[in-house]
Formats: sequence, structure tokens, C-alpha cells
Amino acid sequence: MSARILFADDEPDIVESLVYAFERDGFEIEAVGDGEAALQAARNEPFDLAILDVMMPATSGVDVCRTLRAESDIPIILLSARDAEVDRVVGLELGADDYVVKPFSTAELLSRVRALLRRRELDRQAGPSASCVVGGIRLDYGRHVVTVDGRTVALTGSEFKLLSLLAEHPEQVFSREQIMEHLWQTPYFGAARACDVHISNLRAKVERDPARPERVLTVRGIGYKLAAV
Repeated sequence: MSARILFADDEPDIVESLVYAFERDGFEIEAVGDGEAALQAARNEPFDLAILDVMMPATSGVDVCRTLRAESDIPIILLSARDAEVDRVVGLELGADDYVVKPFSTAELLSRVRALLRRRELDRQAGPSASCVVGGIRLDYGRHVVTVDGRTVALTGSEFKLLSLLAEHPEQVFSREQIMEHLWQTPYFGAARACDVHISNLRAKVERDPARPERVLTVRGIGYKLAAV
């Protein structure tokens, strides 16, 4: 069965071209023109991934992202004509899995979509008994559940992927570039700040005191590692 994509954008030319490209590539895609319609569609039907334009009338893509992330773990890509680093950071802080700047090539967006869907499928294919334990952190790959000191925590798809990378190689240091390439499954050329945001979000959920991390540690000048504590 082909993946079902929810696409929200108020620019008809972009909608028409992307719908054509995605359907030609074998995806099922539902396109809507505003944030309210996107929320309604997401709540009424199951989708495998959502692509949301940041600037839409009434309800923005950022607001839709915030609401969807509170309700589900659907992978989300934000589209924006603005390339300011703060916009990327805000999107990631809200739980978006990727951020694509307009104008973009259809091939690039399709590549990002395939990478996110491939990541989700790999998570689903993990056996129900597959798990990883590092200190007080336990990852259950089959159920896509993480517990920290016996307490279940809700991670976004990107946070789960990041924690998996670190937990499967405890004490190994990963550079920001390695982490971001792992998250997207493609070469990543974005700002290092995007990686720092993912790390900060993860710390907020797995650390006893995020201001004084003991698990997800910074190795100055190199990157990050997960301590086996």
C-alpha cells in the first residue's frame, strides 16, 4: 500500500505541481489550502506524513504542527519561504521532523519524504522484543516506546531516532553532521544549530535536570554522546 501524504499550502501552483509529482511517484496525497482544513483532515483520516506550509491563512503551519505533535507522532515537514535560522529552530522545537525552504526542488522534497518514511518503516519492522537499555533509559523498538527511570516519555520521531543512535553506541561521540545525516538518511547541509535544538529537546525529556545534563553530554568541539549512567 502506498504512503498517504497530507499536504497543506495556500499557493495553487505549488499544490498542483506537488500533487502531480507525488502521485506520479506512487504516493496518495490529499491537498488542502489552509491550516484548519489540514487539522480536520488529519483528525478524520490516517496519514503517514504531513507537509505543512508555515504561512497559511487563519491557522498557520506552525500552529498546525504544534497541535498535531500534541496529538500524534506523525512525521511532519514544514515548508517556508523564510530561511532565517530562528524559523528553522522554532519549527524543530515544536516537533517538526524536517524543514524545507522555498523555493525547493520537487526531487529534494521527495527525497526528504522518502527518508522520513523509511525511518518510520525501519522502526516498525523492529521485532517486538527488540530493545536497548543504557543506564536508566530503555528503548522498545517494536512498540516505539521509551522509558526513563521507569517512566514512559513521549518522543517525536526525530527524538526517538536520535536517542536510538546514541543508545546503540554509548560513550561514542557523534558530530553534529553525523547526527543530522543519520536523522535524514541523506547528506545534511543545514546549520549546526538545528542539531543543538534536537539535543536540547531530547534532554528535556530524558535528563533528571536538563540544565545539568548527566546523560546526553556535550563533548566540546566535537559533538555529543550518551553516557552509560
